[in-house]
Amino acid sequence: MVAIVDSGSTKSDWVILDDFKKVFLKTETIGFNPNFINKELIAPEIQKNSNLILVKNSITKVFFYGSGCGVQKNCETIENELKKVFGKAEIIVKEDLMAAAYAAYSGKPAIVCILGTGSNSCFFDGTNLKIELPSLGFLIGDEGSGSAIGKQLIRRYFMKKLPADLHNEFESDYQLTIEDALKNMYHAPRPNAYLANFNKFVIERKEHPYFKNMVFEEMKSFFEYQVLPYDEAKDAEINFIGSIAYYYENILRSVASELNLNVGHVVQKPIESLVDYHIKYIL
Repeated sequence: MVAIVDSGSTKSDWVILDDFKKVFLKTETIGFNPNFINKELIAPEIQKNSNLILVKNSITKVFFYGSGCGVQKNCETIENELKKVFGKAEIIVKEDLMAAAYAAYSGKPAIVCILGTGSNSCFFDGTNLKIELPSLGFLIGDEGSGSAIGKQLIRRYFMKKLPADLHNEFESDYQLTIEDALKNMYHAPRPNAYLANFNKFVIERKEHPYFKNMVFEEMKSFFEYQVLPYDEAKDAEINFIGSIAYYYENILRSVASELNLNVGHVVQKPIESLVDYHIKYIL
């Protein structure tokens, strides 16, 4: 059996293929971004999933694509922790951009972007992945991401910049105190996922003029920092992977149109396309 895993900072999608390359199992765990999660929690979290434990000794290969795995040390961390669960398997760990490139590939070169809890971009020609820009994380990077939009919302709420209707609705829904916000942002694990969770409030009201403008500016920042520096940006199709791109697709396309850029397809969950790519090109 083969496991294919697409892991973000919030959650991981798992697909297990049988020996005939047919889907045997689909399941989820939390996200395993080694920049935010204590490595000692990775194996125990996987072991909480009874479906994975039932097949762990039958898995001979794990393809793990993860947020935060653009650094070799982090890849080694994930590999070592996965080995604790899947002791009989060969473990292959690559960054999430590679999964996005595979999932978004439609036979022609394209810029591929991730817009989920975090954000990132690359150029994929079908064989080679070109990354012009570093991933700076949610503190000084991740433009256009769920954590960036969540950060904007929280900041504007506490600084009383939201219109009265939005301020009152947010206050009623969350009863959020500054003490709780600071605790979760600075002293709890996975602060980027904590911030991204506030997107639910924005998504439910994304047609509100204030939020429409706020998200528009955030997406514009994403294109300016993570797409326009590529020489291919003006000519290549730009494809997107991730829930934030999916839920704000209309705004995303409006920004691209203003910048004379060509957005291709937007995929909410790349796991299905990622599995198809492995079946066709790798396994």
